[in-house]
Formats: sequence, structure tokens, C-alpha cells
Amino acid sequence: MKLEHILVPVDFGDSSRRAEEYAIALASKFGSRITLLHVWSVPTPSYAETALVPLDAIETAAKEMLETVYTRIRDVYPRCEAVLEAGAAWDRIVDAAEKLDADLIVIGTHGRRGVPRFFLGSVAEKVVRLSPIPVLTIGPERAEDKHDKRNDRDKRNEHAPLR
Repeated sequence: MKLEHILVPVDFGDSSRRAEEYAIALASKFGSRITLLHVWSVPTPSYAETALVPLDAIETAAKEMLETVYTRIRDVYPRCEAVLEAGAAWDRIVDAAEKLDADLIVIGTHGRRGVPRFFLGSVAEKVVRLSPIPVLTIGPERAEDKHDKRNDRDKRNEHAPLR
């Protein structure tokens, strides 16, 4: 099994950031390169005035946000590049995996269930079903994980020397 190239779709949310962290850990262990991929799309207008949002403004904002993530990750892991695509996220991710000859996709999930998932769909689920390569899904941080981290921090601080 080779793990030379990891594709990391980013949407700038918490789950995406967790996926980035996992990808960096894996890439560090295997000497892989990382490609960050952000897919922007034209918003579906619900009111007439939202149809007036210029597409170049959306693309520019997406580029700036991706550049911020890229710079942050490159500072920690230099074998990194960033790609910006337009279209349906799941389709562009699966396509990029093939075109870029990636060995693994590491993608964050939002953990939606029930009606919200039905209406919003699941990019990660479609990628898992349609990807020609393995996909590692990273869910949102659970509340008990956050609680455990806080408790660990509090315990460390209990024994800190007083100044």
C-alpha cells in the first residue's frame, strides 16, 4: 500500500480543520504530500436580490480563505499545495482524486442526521460511495472529548507551581 499523496477537501469548518490535522499526522508518518482542495459553488438564490452576488467576489473570497488555510498548513508541513475548483463539491473531490493521482482522501463530516442531512445531503457520504480510492472520514469533535480535554488541562494546572 502506498500513501504518497493525500487529498484533503476543506470547507473551512471545524470538521475540516480536524481532517487537516489527521492528514498532517498521516503525511508526517508516511512522508506523503498533501493537496488541499476547496470547491466553491454558486449559491442557490432564495430571493431575487441574492442572485446579484457577483461570481468573481465569491471566487475571490474562496481563494483568500484557501490561501489562509494553505499558509497555516504549509508552515507546519511544507509538502503541501492548494487547489481551488468550482462545481458540486462531491463531484469535484472525486474527480480531483483521480486527476491528482491521490492515494487517500481525508474529509471532515458535519455529523448531521435526520432531516438536516436529508435536505443538505452529505458531501462526505457521496465521496465515500463514489471515490475510486480509500476515504478517511473525520467527524466533529464530540462534547465528551472537549470535556476530557478541559479536565486534562485543569488537572495540569492544579499542579502548576505558584509564582
